[in-house]
Amino acid sequence: MHWSQVTNPFNNLALSVLVALVPVLFIFWALIIQKMEGYKAILFATLLAVLIAVFIYGMPVKLSLLSVAAGALYGLFPICWIIIAALFLFNITIKSGQFEIIKYFMASVTSDRRLQALLIAFSFGAFLEGTAGFGAPVAITAAMLVGLGFDPLYAAGLCLIANTSPVAFGSIGIPITVASQVTSIPEMAISQMVGRTLPIISLILPFYLVVLMCGIKKTREVFPAVLVSGLSFALIQWACSNFLGPSLPDILAGIGSIICLMIFIKFRKPKNTWRFAGEEPHIINKEIKYSMAQIIRAWSPFIILTIMIIAWGLQPIKELLNSFGQVVFSFPGIHNVIMGVDGKLIPHVFKFNYLSAAGTAIFLSAIISVPLIGLSFKSAAGIFLATLKQLLYPIITIASILGFAYLVNDSGIILTVAEALAMTGWLFPFFAPILGWLGVFITGSDTSSNALFGKLQSVTATSIGIDPVLTVAANTSGGVIGKMISPSSIAVAAAAGNLVGKESKLFRFTVKHSFILLGFTCFIVLAQTYLFQWIVPAYRLKTSAASVTENLTGGYIYFIVLVVIISVIAILVRVGNRNKITKPALDKKE
Repeated sequence: MHWSQVTNPFNNLALSVLVALVPVLFIFWALIIQKMEGYKAILFATLLAVLIAVFIYGMPVKLSLLSVAAGALYGLFPICWIIIAALFLFNITIKSGQFEIIKYFMASVTSDRRLQALLIAFSFGAFLEGTAGFGAPVAITAAMLVGLGFDPLYAAGLCLIANTSPVAFGSIGIPITVASQVTSIPEMAISQMVGRTLPIISLILPFYLVVLMCGIKKTREVFPAVLVSGLSFALIQWACSNFLGPSLPDILAGIGSIICLMIFIKFRKPKNTWRFAGEEPHIINKEIKYSMAQIIRAWSPFIILTIMIIAWGLQPIKELLNSFGQVVFSFPGIHNVIMGVDGKLIPHVFKFNYLSAAGTAIFLSAIISVPLIGLSFKSAAGIFLATLKQLLYPIITIASILGFAYLVNDSGIILTVAEALAMTGWLFPFFAPILGWLGVFITGSDTSSNALFGKLQSVTATSIGIDPVLTVAANTSGGVIGKMISPSSIAVAAAAGNLVGKESKLFRFTVKHSFILLGFTCFIVLAQTYLFQWIVPAYRLKTSAASVTENLTGGYIYFIVLVVIISVIAILVRVGNRNKITKPALDKKE
């Protein structure tokens, strides 16, 4: 017995759209007006969506509940598993004291405030976005800049603006993964399309930040350094997103731009060291020195993470791991039960690839790093439990968001809105980034925005005859611009910069820049759609029945090479660091 989707339950599109938008409008109202906690807002919105699906769209109660359950399960794995593992790795780095060395290293390179902002807020923030994401980059980089003597409002505002173009590939590419899941467009295709849009923003962003800090005249003094920062980041981001996929662009572009800018600064320092007017100068405590071995030890968790993520992305290793650890099952009661408006049955298949999942690679990176950074496994276990406790409400929120997203997709609710949006015709690509921007403004997450609006973007694009990867990627690209004004991001930045109670000032600092960058992104997407169609990648939609030929022999070879590389790194770190490391002091005054 099949149930067929409907898109116009009232036979009046305007009324149907109004009802379909109720859950989304409720989220706006709950988060902006009522300032409700995110997980509560999403749970209530999901309940509203269930009621509308059942009583307005005629969806059987059982199907609606199973749809929510299927989405929630996907939210737990692989998404929450990645977040848990990434934050666990980050937390052991902090608890071991190694992160203080990373901070010291970053701050000791230059005393010019313009270049410090590029190294820490832009490049290092992108690196953190790639590994941890979900608020960690802004919190950490803002705290670092304040510790270096930046005005708290400037520090928080600059870090919010800098944390834009990296967001699409945050947390090992989770926003792209979710967009792929809800639209059936391959991750690689979305990654490539986003990687042909955001590098333009990435090239401009360092100039934007420095001009915001000191004006155009003072920016000219460091123009070559700013160009090195933006160009190196943009090129690496483009190359990684187009050839490696969504997992590593932030990590490699962040590291690459740090290295390029540091090398450039070593040979060409600015004539004038720029500081904020009237600031009390701070310098690094020069009595503390770190050897290269100590610095490598501090960075070793992230070095290992990068290698593991690259290895886990290789098809032979995926096939090898899946041959030992993968469970695939269809959801009983809902798999191939719902007939879409296109006349095709909608599959609901869950793949529990617990060995080949990106989260497992991150978790193993953390476990391997534990002895290298001087922690006991007992301490690491305590940190892992604390990480789970820290993520309790985010886990509930993410599971709820994905349950909500699956329901509005399966019931046809989102198709109603898409049908109305399709009436904007050829202009829809211009509005596509705005939808993503609104989604991130509401939820604080590009991942959640893609879960909410990814399918809508895909369906609308198809209905007006353009490639859906354009608008799905636009949802992601536009979403990153909304991050700087999201209430959750503002709250994190305010806390890091000791600005609690002054959130409205921080919002006013960032909001105009969000609108400027959003408008620029909208025009980029419109131009890509109609003037530069050759830029769209070729791809085939994913199907649940898709299979690949296994190459287990190649997988074993790659895996052995991986073990050897990690072992060599571990031995070098252990041999090079036999003395106890002293934590640095960052606040010694001149």
